[in-house]
Amino acid sequence: MAEKLIPITLKVNGKEYKVEVKPNETLLFVLRNKLNIKSVKGTCYRGECGVCTVLLNGKPVKSCLVLAAEADGAEITTLEGLAPFGTLAPIQKAFIEHGAFQCGFCTPGFILTAHWLLTNKPDATEEEIKEVLSGLICRCTGYKQIIEAIKAAAKYYKQDKQKQ
Repeated sequence: MAEKLIPITLKVNGKEYKVEVKPNETLLFVLRNKLNIKSVKGTCYRGECGVCTVLLNGKPVKSCLVLAAEADGAEITTLEGLAPFGTLAPIQKAFIEHGAFQCGFCTPGFILTAHWLLTNKPDATEEEIKEVLSGLICRCTGYKQIIEAIKAAAKYYKQDKQKQ
């Protein structure tokens, strides 16, 4: 007997998608394999590394731990949706300027998490930055450049807050 499929609607990077999912399919699986969004990667599939981080209704989540059916009706932002086509968000520019990546595999999760932090708390201290990053693993950089990039990008987020 075939497993029953669940119809869901996801708004990913501003575009609405209607997909059918199995009850046990994760958001990570659907984003990568059904919607072909490749910045969302899987490594541990246990929520330990943060490589699969996306913004779900504006908050960072590890998409390997979210069932796709639970995300029905949600708004999801991946790295591809952070800035309009052909531009870079301030946090992306800062990562480039500070060499805050090497292999780049974990970079989308770090950038999305940092974007969320700076959007909500542009004056975050280094300790607060480290705390937010504690659920993400990078095997290449040693975190120094990542933290420097986030601190450098903070000025742009502060300016945006002041404009509001």
